[in-house]
Amino acid sequence: MKRVISNAFVAGGMILASWCASESANAQAKIFEISSTTFKDGGMLPKKAANNNPNNPNCVGENVSPQLSWVNPPASTKSFAILMVDPEGRGGAGVNHWVAYGIPADVTGFAEGDVSKASDKYVGGKSTQGVGHYSGPCTPANVQPHHYTFVLIATDLEPKALPPGLTKEELTGKIVPQGADSHAKGSAGIVGLFVKPN
Repeated sequence: MKRVISNAFVAGGMILASWCASESANAQAKIFEISSTTFKDGGMLPKKAANNNPNNPNCVGENVSPQLSWVNPPASTKSFAILMVDPEGRGGAGVNHWVAYGIPADVTGFAEGDVSKASDKYVGGKSTQGVGHYSGPCTPANVQPHHYTFVLIATDLEPKALPPGLTKEELTGKIVPQGADSHAKGSAGIVGLFVKPN
């Protein structure tokens, strides 16, 4: 009899452990996250992702925007915004390389090169370079690699709620207005490193 009870406890424990593992896997699977097939989080961006401005000798690439995709946005998401920021740029003042928003909730990413020019797939804001599309790195040589941070924000704003041409500061002020309810429902980030090759 004791053996039967002991076996029942072992079987019950195995079922409980299996259920807990399953629930843990489900919880992990539902994390709002962004990824890229062009680079790994914390890895180097390829040279082709750098800007190609002929007036700047540090712009040595082809300005091909990296592939980006995301999963598990919050249930209340109506649109997404994306920021690409180099916090070390301009001597630590930062450079906003891409400001985009009004991305419909059913969009799950962009192919490589998709956002290197203006597109009806998103509303273009205004980067430090003064454009509404992706502007790749122009990091100098012989410095520590800069951290190009892509931040994806899930919002409850309708895709056409905001006008084009907003700067990063104007956009974040609309998404998280001072003294009013936030329109941000969640965020996810990924970082690519870059430095001008020697």
